[in-house]
Amino acid sequence: MRIRRLSDWLPTTNKEVKLRGWEELDVILFSGDAYVDHPAFGPAVIGRILESYGLRVAIVPQPSVNDNLQDFEKLGKPRMFFGVTGGCMDPMVSNYTASKRRRDKDAYTPNGDKGFRPDYATSVYSKILKEKFPDVPVLIGGIEASLRRVTHYDYWSDKLLPTILETSKADMLVYGMGEQPLREIVELLQKGIPFSSLRTIKQTAVLLPKEEELPKNKNWEDVEINSHEACLKDKKTFASNFKVIEQESNKLQARRIFQKVGQKQLVINPPFPTMTEKEIDGSFDLPYTRLPHPKYNKRGPIPAFEMIKFSINVHRGCFGGCSFCTISAHQGKFIASRSQESVLKEVDAVTKMDDFKGYLSDIGGPSANMYKMKGKVQSICDKCVAPSCISPVICSNLDTSHKPLTELYKAVDAHPKVKKSFIGSGIRHDMLVPEFNKNADPKELDAYTEEVMTNHVSGRLKVAPEHTSDPVLKLMRKPSFKYFHMFKDRFDRINMKKRLNLQLIPYFISSHPACEAEDMANLAAETKDMGFQLEQVQGFTPTPMTVATVIYYSGYHPYTLKPTKTPKTAKEKEDQHRFFFWYKKENRQWIKDKLTSVGRTDLLVKLLPNDTSWRKNKPQKAKHTFDDTVVAPKKESRRKNKGFKKKRRR
Repeated sequence: MRIRRLSDWLPTTNKEVKLRGWEELDVILFSGDAYVDHPAFGPAVIGRILESYGLRVAIVPQPSVNDNLQDFEKLGKPRMFFGVTGGCMDPMVSNYTASKRRRDKDAYTPNGDKGFRPDYATSVYSKILKEKFPDVPVLIGGIEASLRRVTHYDYWSDKLLPTILETSKADMLVYGMGEQPLREIVELLQKGIPFSSLRTIKQTAVLLPKEEELPKNKNWEDVEINSHEACLKDKKTFASNFKVIEQESNKLQARRIFQKVGQKQLVINPPFPTMTEKEIDGSFDLPYTRLPHPKYNKRGPIPAFEMIKFSINVHRGCFGGCSFCTISAHQGKFIASRSQESVLKEVDAVTKMDDFKGYLSDIGGPSANMYKMKGKVQSICDKCVAPSCISPVICSNLDTSHKPLTELYKAVDAHPKVKKSFIGSGIRHDMLVPEFNKNADPKELDAYTEEVMTNHVSGRLKVAPEHTSDPVLKLMRKPSFKYFHMFKDRFDRINMKKRLNLQLIPYFISSHPACEAEDMANLAAETKDMGFQLEQVQGFTPTPMTVATVIYYSGYHPYTLKPTKTPKTAKEKEDQHRFFFWYKKENRQWIKDKLTSVGRTDLLVKLLPNDTSWRKNKPQKAKHTFDDTVVAPKKESRRKNKGFKKKRRR
């Protein structure tokens, strides 16, 4: 790889600005992440996009908010605007676990060090900039701003918060992928139009005084959702907003959304059409160094970069629409795919990296196997309001051909310096089951599955059925677990045929809305029957802009407005988690007590077949089914059942 100069990166200091011979900057970006000049890191993409428009751009990564705030002033005042992002993840997800404990590591900081990113970073940075430079516009974007653009539930403060435009005091918000709205913003600013007049740019949001006349656009229809204050008063009212927000976010001909926030009016303009192949290629083909800034050389590796250093992203978007996932809310449900030429060009660049050993860690995307997939008849997609193209069934208008992706894998592997390319992104296994993907060619699905298993897996294939309970899966917008059984049959058949000796590793979620503890017991029993001893379970984390989070906070499903129960207490969550690890000695007695108390000895037989001590003191059936307040039968006492603990396991 050629020797890099400091000026190959976007400048981060005055010294680096001078190296380029600049006296003034057009845009200064502030980011909650360390600066990695790579197309997988949003702040770098935005910087390179702005640079491609001929602008002089600098970036201030992880500015300190614990001193005299000199990081916010060191580069002076930009000619156009400040750009602010909390980073590639919502800072609260970066900083805290699902149980609200502060994380030990920050994956987007050198050496994984914590403490370099404040909570609610976008709002913190933006408010500081507005105080120091009140006359300079602040434009916010990235996943934190995107998913908090409207009244939303914040799990970490356990509060309903208004649009982030209110809490950050920013002038404009860009939601979703930023390339298209940024292009229009820059074009208009370069024509001399004031920033304050930019009110009708697609995929942006602004917060205006209530008395100000709303901007007009004859091509848009408008819809008003319940005010922030109304949402604060009534959880059901809050829930009813989400159906409108989600549907308009995923429509190709969306309406403009209005919401009153105190004495102001939030205006969310419709999104841009999905990026074309030429547009997305243009974004990925920019002159990234693909490396962290040299300033971090002595601070240690950046974990998030190390994970994707030798990976290639081939598309954006996800049409799964899972109730707990934010991908489609941020990237959209329609797929924007790169050309094979663009992908191979990046592969060639990776093979020239000094420490490349011949192995690509991932050829994937948000969901690995959605490359080049789109509607067969565009006019049908134009009218669609469904949040998912594959739930409850796969849309008959969706082209789910895996042939272009299979061909791409083979083209990548044909590179003389590539020994093996892996698929590290999650694969939608349900789309590989002909009984579910009824419009696909079964031979084509088998060809893809066989290609992945034979050439792109290192010992383990990870998939995410998420649950075994059909009611929970329906709410998740995932197919019945029976299709996972079918996929496993196909996996086992290919495994045996090719003598691959691969493991199938399924991932599941506990404590999801509509999930009872008994559902987790069923999950444990069914997966044990299938021969799995599960190692990891993800606890549901409520993040803004998902159906599941709305249910978690409000107790209502936003599409039906029917009450829906969610495990919320620490004990409820822990109980669900413990069933998952039935094979651990410390959980056995608890499982026996819990299942016998609710009369589910059928599950006990499956989970602990060698322990029959419960049979001798079989309790009467509990007064009601599974929760944390099971009432013990009158004539039973724990004292009588003490022998459970003393009895040796056979």
